[in-house]
Amino acid sequence: MTWLVLAVFLIGYIFIVIEHQIRLDKAATALITGVLCWVIAIFNSSDPHLVNHQLMEHIGEIAGIVFFLVGAMTIVELIDLYDGFQIIIDKIQTKSKRKLLLIITILAFFLSAVLDNLTTAIVMTSLVTKILSDKRDKLLTIGMIVIAANAGGAWSPIGDVTTTMLWIGNQITAWDIIRRLFIPSVIATLIPLLWIIFKLNGEFVSDIPKQQTAPHPKQQAFIFYSGIGLLLFVPVFKTLTHLPPFMGMMLSLGLLWLISEMLHKKSADVSLPQSGIFSALERIDMPSILFFMGILLSVGSLQATGMLEQAAHYLSDSINNDTVVITGIGLLSSIFDNVPLVAAVQGMYDLQQYPTGSFFWEYLAFCSGTGGSILIIGSAAGVAAMGIEKISFFWYLKNISIAALLGYAGGALCCIGLDMLMG
Repeated sequence: MTWLVLAVFLIGYIFIVIEHQIRLDKAATALITGVLCWVIAIFNSSDPHLVNHQLMEHIGEIAGIVFFLVGAMTIVELIDLYDGFQIIIDKIQTKSKRKLLLIITILAFFLSAVLDNLTTAIVMTSLVTKILSDKRDKLLTIGMIVIAANAGGAWSPIGDVTTTMLWIGNQITAWDIIRRLFIPSVIATLIPLLWIIFKLNGEFVSDIPKQQTAPHPKQQAFIFYSGIGLLLFVPVFKTLTHLPPFMGMMLSLGLLWLISEMLHKKSADVSLPQSGIFSALERIDMPSILFFMGILLSVGSLQATGMLEQAAHYLSDSINNDTVVITGIGLLSSIFDNVPLVAAVQGMYDLQQYPTGSFFWEYLAFCSGTGGSILIIGSAAGVAAMGIEKISFFWYLKNISIAALLGYAGGALCCIGLDMLMG
């Protein structure tokens, strides 16, 4: 049964990879694959009620991520409707493609540590689409955003779902993860940056038309700073209440909705379409959200049937070296979602074997966080960027994957070296 589920998953994965060749939207393939995997699982199970219970558990997790994604996308779209990103664009004085890439990379790296890699990817990708008009330059920059967002999230306890899982599970502490993973994360970003930056030359010309009916500058600034502030509030809300991140995102969306309505009522021309949040909701890329849902359903079936746990145990049993095992799990996270992989490792090893703050857990946080950058489909940030800008799997593989792999290897070696030095 488990191998049949894996076979369906891999076939669906192949169809997603070649979506441009077969001209079938990846969202449809992902949804079909996700449902078929669960159909096979329940037909081959001796306890259908157990499978249904597992499905409901995964649906709860998936719904949280989807709600988070919808909230973040709506806030970003509302900021864009008020032309808020123009505030950042006006502050970027350079016209050099290389300097712009450097600025965007630094912003994505540090912003993801405060927000998270998914939200950062959505915000920064939306920003880049407003600045760059050349398709190749835009895709290269967005590829670097994915790498920087994942690396930036790896050294922060709230920057990545897996790092947060390890933090909540008491496997790592906030200070130790920052102290030990910051430099490796910089290396994992710097190496790809040096690779990609030489692919860009000259100056860029942004010929994206501005809105014909621009909002008042005060409204523009108020919505922009309120939106960014409310996004930054999400991890604070999670820390204070211990509720899932999507709850904070829903609260932030509701508050920004309220602010937007108040500004709209005070506006001299209440017929302006950009004044309503419903316009922002209409602009959300639903196929990307459905694609994300299908992928998570598929991976959830692999977790429910024990495939991912078997893979983790196989690596552990066949390779008598924990560092190599964790490195391999990081590479696996470029194909499968890193969340169930990390959950499997947490279930395999306890705090008696590896106490809080052990190199084992910190290295797991780095590898699971940055390994997903190697393939566009390997991380939430990559999947979000893939949906927003229609990046093909093969384009990313050809232009970004080698750089991301070199960064992953460099950061991993840096982790190992620092552990030897720090004892």
